[in-house]
Amino acid sequence: MRGTAITNNIRRFRFEAGEMTQADLASRIGVTRQTLIAIEAAKYSPSLELAFRIAEVFGVSIDDVFAYAGTES
Repeated sequence: MRGTAITNNIRRFRFEAGEMTQADLASRIGVTRQTLIAIEAAKYSPSLELAFRIAEVFGVSIDDVFAYAGTES
């Protein structure tokens, strides 16, 4: 399976949030752990709503969590 052009910092934010587990984050945003694993591994791009929910959990903006790999930083 091929990855997406969307990169993310979810793992880093989970670590900075007291080593939050994938299961805990998945529960907080309303998806299964398997879905979160696929998003975190960049094998699946989240919906815009889900991306906002992830950013909200960490108290950051969506562009702090996600980036399009084809753009310059």
